Amino acid sequence: MLPKLEYCTDKRILTAFLCGEIDHHSARAVREAVDIAIEKHRPALLVLDFSAVTFMDSSGIGLIMGRFKRMQEHRADILVANPSDSIAKLMRLASVERIVRIVYTAHSANVKE
Repeated sequence: MLPKLEYCTDKRILTAFLCGEIDHHSARAVREAVDIAIEKHRPALLVLDFSAVTFMDSSGIGLIMGRFKRMQEHRADILVANPSDSIAKLMRLASVERIVRIVYTAHSANVKE
């Protein structure tokens, strides 16, 4: 399933609202859609909003890490917003929070000046 993408122009924030399951079947389409939006908008901050994600396996970790590397290439930031408890646990086990900030509300996203 493709994500719904929303671009916030006031602070150059691109928010990708992900829905459903992120597994090896869906991760490729999500990755491609987010990458196209990154190239089109060149945001200062990418927010991956997981509030509507019902399941995620290691493919989701790869999705996050790949977008982290992509945003680094653009000298921009990334954060993960609103993961469920089970998805947050998976992210902690993979040590995602060591390189990507995890927040529990999209309003916590601030662009570094």
